[in-house]
Formats: sequence, structure tokens, C-alpha cells
Amino acid sequence: MKSNSHTLNRIDSIQLKLAALWTSFMFFYIYVDYFHLYMPGMLQDVQQGKVYLFDITSSFIFIAMVSVSIPALMIFLSVFLEKKWNRWVNGVVAVLYIPYTLFNLVGEVWLHMVYAAGMEVLLLSLILYHVWRWTQIEKE
Repeated sequence: MKSNSHTLNRIDSIQLKLAALWTSFMFFYIYVDYFHLYMPGMLQDVQQGKVYLFDITSSFIFIAMVSVSIPALMIFLSVFLEKKWNRWVNGVVAVLYIPYTLFNLVGEVWLHMVYAAGMEVLLLSLILYHVWRWTQIEKE
């Protein structure tokens, strides 16, 4: 009985680690866009309805909202999904967000963007590590 309790505590711990990693990811994800507005000409581009090469439309803002809501929801889902779905969802979302994060480095890139992308990829890699480790713990 003690080993089952010990395994359960280790799994709960992984779920909390995943939630913490997604929370950290969200801070970088949001702040890189916030600091991007400090770059010369960016506010004028936004006022003229442009972000990079994209027109700011209802669809663009909706896609941006979906993009930011997925990792935000992962904080909640990491704690509340049952373990089978939790591992699967965390793994898939982390794998999808790595290339998405790197895509954001296309165009004019400042040092803060490279740093944030590196930190985001590191956090996503740690999420993948914990998902993999979770599988190993259950085999023990």
C-alpha cells in the first residue's frame, strides 16, 4: 500500500511541475509580445493594422487568442486531467509549440526575442521530459 501511495504522490508532483512549467512558459509567451511593442515602429505598425506581415483582422486576433489560450489552459489541464490524457495532451501540445515558438523568430529579431524563445523551448523540453519520466515512474 505504501508504494501505491508513494507512486501517487510522485504523479501528483509531476502534475504540479507541469502546471508550474506551463505557468512559466506563459509569462515568457506574454512578455515577449509586450516588450516587442517597445521596439521602434511597432506601435505605429499596430496602429496601421499590421503585425509583421499580417493584417490585424478579427480572424488574426481570434487566432492569436486561441494561440495564447492553449498554453494558458494547459496550466489547468495539467492538474485536472486524468493521467492517461494528461500525458498525451501535455506531450502533443509541447511538441507543437516548439516549432511555433521558433517560427516567431522569423523577421526582425532582437536579443530579448531570442532569449525568450530559448527559455520557452527549454520549458517545453522540460515538459516533455516530465511526461516521459511519468511513463517511467508508472513502470516501476
